[in-house]
Amino acid sequence: MQRFTQGFYGYVVAMGVCLVGVVIFLFVTPQSRTERIPRVDYSIDVANLRRDAPFPVWAPEPVPANWVPNSSRATNQKGVVTWRLGFATAERRHAMLIQSDEKPAAGFASRMANTDQATGSVRIAGESWEQRYRKDKNQRSLVRLLPGSTVVVTGTAEWDELTALASSLKQQPKPTETPTPTPS
Repeated sequence: MQRFTQGFYGYVVAMGVCLVGVVIFLFVTPQSRTERIPRVDYSIDVANLRRDAPFPVWAPEPVPANWVPNSSRATNQKGVVTWRLGFATAERRHAMLIQSDEKPAAGFASRMANTDQATGSVRIAGESWEQRYRKDKNQRSLVRLLPGSTVVVTGTAEWDELTALASSLKQQPKPTETPTPTPS
């Protein structure tokens, strides 16, 4: 018995026991072969922005088919309101809608697009959008400067995917204030 607990044979037996344990663990542990992309509900951010943002809010209606909204973050820092809404596209690329009233608008757009160089312009849903491309980051951006805010649609998604997101954007109405009835 001593020859299996010492020396080379002991090492082989110990390694065999460990490998059997690992194989059993792998068979017993459940494994998922499907992709799991977290989905977020951004309707609360839209409702808060509609109420609080000093500019008209644009949101996708409807979200392009088979896209998954996976991040939403609205901030108000030092009076600057910014909203970032991220998506995994149907092709599993990244696209993001960013809107802000940060000044200067051109500087904000350049920072979000990671470039200040326009590569062209395109008409989407009757509106003119500036195209920007940063090759080393494989980042495409569509920029629209509006009165009071800047809208940027950006990401590693292809131009047609970014165009689909930009064309789905609808201006969200401000909530109507209902006056509280006065007691008689």
